[in-house]
Amino acid sequence: MAQYFGYLSGISITLAFVPFFVSIFKGQTKPERMSWFLWSLLGGIAFFSQLAKGASDSLWLPGIQAVGDLLVFLLALKYGMGGATKRDKHALIVASISLILWYVTNEPAIALFLAILVDGAGTVLTILKSYEYPTTEPLSAWMLTMLGGFFAIFAVGELNWILLAFPIYTFLANAGITASLVFGKNKTAINR
Repeated sequence: MAQYFGYLSGISITLAFVPFFVSIFKGQTKPERMSWFLWSLLGGIAFFSQLAKGASDSLWLPGIQAVGDLLVFLLALKYGMGGATKRDKHALIVASISLILWYVTNEPAIALFLAILVDGAGTVLTILKSYEYPTTEPLSAWMLTMLGGFFAIFAVGELNWILLAFPIYTFLANAGITASLVFGKNKTAINR
């Protein structure tokens, strides 16, 4: 059964990138550059640390996400926003410290939790940007990514907190981005 949830997670994550790419090329989505830089870097770390800890069916989520995040980051260089603000620099400092700690410990489980911390720094940047500029993000993409995280939780197939950490984080982080988009759009509608 876990295998099917792994496939559903992979399909959801893959589909989540479709509205991103379409809306980027239409000039509607303006990805937050630093978020996508951090996510593309850390997607690889999450994938390889979970692989080292024995994950199998749940690897669809971090694997597809890492490749998709890298593609969005490359597009964000031309079509995105942010990347040099004060909060972007703070997120990069947190990410750098976490990566140094991971390197020093050389333990896959610590790498995973530090990757989640760094990923969270990127998530906070996108939550803030999504609330402030809700029309610059495709809501459907974040909902599909949230769904991918939900399915990945069940793809783990056992109660192993190391393997569950990234799928649970992915679900919660994307729920936060989705909520910031909804509340940001409501705020914008009220202020008109």
